[in-house]
Amino acid sequence: MRLNTKRFISAILITSFFIYSIVIYTTGTSVDKGKNYNTAQSRKGKLLFQKKNCIACHQIYGLGGYMGPDLTNVISAPGKGPVYIKAFLQNGTVRMPNFHLTETEKDEIVAFLTYADKTGVSPVKKFEINYDGTVNWKGKDEKGD
Repeated sequence: MRLNTKRFISAILITSFFIYSIVIYTTGTSVDKGKNYNTAQSRKGKLLFQKKNCIACHQIYGLGGYMGPDLTNVISAPGKGPVYIKAFLQNGTVRMPNFHLTETEKDEIVAFLTYADKTGVSPVKKFEINYDGTVNWKGKDEKGD
């Protein structure tokens, strides 16, 4: 290629890059400005989730303990939702203690889990939990990773 042709192509590419950058910078990207799920109630729910150390057994966004289920998308999961969560919070289970939460505290935790549900997705991974508490990975997750 001749030197002038290389300069011409370089100039076109650089100009295109700057025009594209200016368009993106000035128009931005589309953001859902719908309902804000990060409310004072959800922030209180997050603090309560931390205070009760729920993350020791449960996961949010795939991070946390493995004794209980991942709660990232429990609000939108079929057959689950706020009533489902409140039922577990009301009485506990064999593995989960009853924390004797007030109705307001339950609502705060549900608000936090709603926020987590709307802001992230945590794919279900295939793990096997051994009797001694160790975890074995059993294969690919739903995304094929």
